[in-house]
Amino acid sequence: MSLSISVLQPFLPPFSNLKSVITSSHFREEISGNLHRLRPRHQVSLIFRFNSCHVVPSPEKKQIYRWFPAACWFSSLPATAILSSPSLLLLLPPPPCFSPQGPQHSATRLCPAACAGLLDARLGQVIHGMVIKMALVFDVFVGNALVAMYGKCGLVHEAVKVFDYMPVRNLVSWNSMICVFSENGFSQNSLNMLTEILMGEQGLVPDVATVVTLLPVCAREEELDLGMEIHGLAMKLGLSEDVKVNNALVDMYSKCGYLPEALLLFDKNNNKNVVSWNTMIGGFSMEGYIFESFNLLRKMQMHGEIEPNEVTVLNILPVCLEKSHLPSLKEIHGYSIRHEFQYDELVANAFVTAYAKCGMLSSAERVFYSMETKTVSSWNALMGGYAQNGDPKQALNLYIQMTYSGLEPDWFSIGSILLACAHLKSLRCGKEVHGFVLRNGLETDSFICVSLLSLYIHCGKSSSARVIFDGMEDKNLVSWNAMISGYSQNGLPDEALTLFRKLLSNGIQPCDIAILSVLGACAKLSALRLGKETHCYALKSLLMEDVFVSCSTIDMYAKCGCIEESRSVFDGLRDKDVASWNAIIAAYGVHGKGKEAIKLFERMKKVGQMPDSFTFIGILTACCHAGLVEEGLKYFREKQNSHGIEPKLEHYACVIDMLGRARRLDDALRLVDEMPEQPDSGIWSSLLSSCRNFGDLEMGEKIAEKLLELEPNKVENYVLLSNLYAGSGRWGDVRRVRQMIKDIGIQKDAGCSWTELEGKVYSFLVGDNFLPESEEIRLTWRSLEKQISKIGYKPNTDCVLHEVGDEEKMEILRGHSEKLAVSFGLLKTTKGTTLRIFKNLRICVDCHNATKLISKIVEREIIIRDNKRFHHFRDGLCSCGDHW
Repeated sequence: MSLSISVLQPFLPPFSNLKSVITSSHFREEISGNLHRLRPRHQVSLIFRFNSCHVVPSPEKKQIYRWFPAACWFSSLPATAILSSPSLLLLLPPPPCFSPQGPQHSATRLCPAACAGLLDARLGQVIHGMVIKMALVFDVFVGNALVAMYGKCGLVHEAVKVFDYMPVRNLVSWNSMICVFSENGFSQNSLNMLTEILMGEQGLVPDVATVVTLLPVCAREEELDLGMEIHGLAMKLGLSEDVKVNNALVDMYSKCGYLPEALLLFDKNNNKNVVSWNTMIGGFSMEGYIFESFNLLRKMQMHGEIEPNEVTVLNILPVCLEKSHLPSLKEIHGYSIRHEFQYDELVANAFVTAYAKCGMLSSAERVFYSMETKTVSSWNALMGGYAQNGDPKQALNLYIQMTYSGLEPDWFSIGSILLACAHLKSLRCGKEVHGFVLRNGLETDSFICVSLLSLYIHCGKSSSARVIFDGMEDKNLVSWNAMISGYSQNGLPDEALTLFRKLLSNGIQPCDIAILSVLGACAKLSALRLGKETHCYALKSLLMEDVFVSCSTIDMYAKCGCIEESRSVFDGLRDKDVASWNAIIAAYGVHGKGKEAIKLFERMKKVGQMPDSFTFIGILTACCHAGLVEEGLKYFREKQNSHGIEPKLEHYACVIDMLGRARRLDDALRLVDEMPEQPDSGIWSSLLSSCRNFGDLEMGEKIAEKLLELEPNKVENYVLLSNLYAGSGRWGDVRRVRQMIKDIGIQKDAGCSWTELEGKVYSFLVGDNFLPESEEIRLTWRSLEKQISKIGYKPNTDCVLHEVGDEEKMEILRGHSEKLAVSFGLLKTTKGTTLRIFKNLRICVDCHNATKLISKIVEREIIIRDNKRFHHFRDGLCSCGDHW
């Protein structure tokens, strides 16, 4: 006669007291004496009760389990293994007998699955051994479970071995193996499995599980063509109407950048579930389409049957990136609070990140401090927000608080702190973090290595950054970009170009970031040939559609003296935005073509493009270099009156420089007094230069006093003052200023000019007589000097600011670097070739006058770029109109 479990209920204590009672003799007698009278399902219920009580040690459990019949504990094992712990199998005695059709068989099938859920590879291997002993290794269901278990535990090789040794494989076997490869990053292997299924002799046909496992692989690898083939296969097999397949297709097309196709599939789906909506919203959000993302979210809510869940919130939040998105962000936050989503750690962290990106760091903090349990990810979200959005010091404070709370930083924490140190240019703090990285063996992480590169580059330590770069075993494109752009930003264009060539020689295809850095380096070096080659690469790679690349190309050609090519690039742009107009206006401005710049500015307004602050800097610079004072003043007033753009220091600097060059020094100083902020050293420097040009010694001395107060260690300021005194013949003051330069320990830059011929750059220092072609250059200049003397050239010895005789001054003038470069260029190029010369200092009056006349007698265009602007010499005239 069987008894109900209620017979033993009085003897079963609450779970909390089970451990104290289990060894009592009374309890043992009652359980052992009545157990055989219980029905099997009640025996199983007792096993559940004992096993779910985690306070009972394993030995006591094992003792209890021995009281139960083998068939009982084996029949209960599947549920027990899945719902609690597969280690129960190891606590039990071997069954007295085994039948392949018995309950033991079903139990053994599910044990590997339980181990997979626990990610316990060691326990899974133990069960695998038991499977072999029980002669179940050839059972297809057990084999499938073992493949899945090893895959979940990351043991791909073991999963492949089990799969290969399976005598019989069904479709689940193949799907399991595809899943193993996919989840462990072996994308190509998982895709190859589909081919083997289709071409195999078993005649297996892919099912829904096959398709939904392979499509995410295509999305991850951006294998659009293969994804479309799988789409076609799904349609032929009648699987495309399945909601899981449709969701996977929408996800694949979205991640491959084909949102219209994804939306079409989404709209055709008549059985949308919450995953369908989340997938489409995530697709729009990933591409930054804020309007479409929120519009779809509203449609989802209006649908009525399906409510947004935590995943919906996580998918929509990344699109909130600006302050204008705050109202929408607050709506989502309110919805999440009403539905208690904020208790989800991922959702809370996402809100912290979103508020930080929208510039609301105080709201991000409130969300963070309202979290009951803060994980490392929570701290990272707020630290990253402060590091990326304007308060790096607070990021460092949070890092200290996190470590005090007992949490260990991870790679993301280190990346955020390194970014904060880079923004602060705190080399000492950055080195401390670098030490932590080395002590904890994190230097092999590519993300951290790139963060360290960025730190040292921001702190101006390019050599330290290069040591880290060279030590990286696996240099990805991001690390190459960081190092190349770092050289370019730190004024090392030669090194940037050398590293770029190394990147190409390693067979790596550069992206837009590397191209931007190379174009910038070419612009600094005036390396026209390499700039053209880079432009060609950008055209072939379809990178010219990128606004940054196109603007950099316009700037590169302009700074290499090719304003016509700059205009050609601009005219060829399909969509001209404000940045494009700004680039071409600035290009004409630096070439002194003020009227052309004005025409472009007016045309820009006519086509409906609103000028911004940078546009006015460009047009004011153009007016300054072209001597168009009244036009410049008109645009300065228009900027604020018509466009509501408040003048910044840069705008004032342009106008003050323009007035100074026009000899209107009193007006310039009046504008300085009217400025809402204090003038910087650039403004005082331009005024001092104007005083030197027009010989206003009294005003120059007052301005020099203010300039040296701001920048007491900049040699250019002392040189300007020295030249002011020299121009007035006050040689005693000249000697005094030069002695000050020596006492401070700074050194004046020597005049240097260079030119590029057939891809090679030739440099010339002032008075350089050690070049291989020095004698030829000297003879060429003597010949040119004789010819231009016949048409009016007279050496301007006032340009020699040294206390020496006239003959010596004339000899010094002959050694000026731009004269050497022009002579060399005429020697090495054929008739009619345009010469392009570049100089590190301002061109002197004597070289300017001489080059005008040389352009006439040799019938060539000579373009010289000094440290202020371009001069186009042709037919005895200069584009600057002698206004520089």
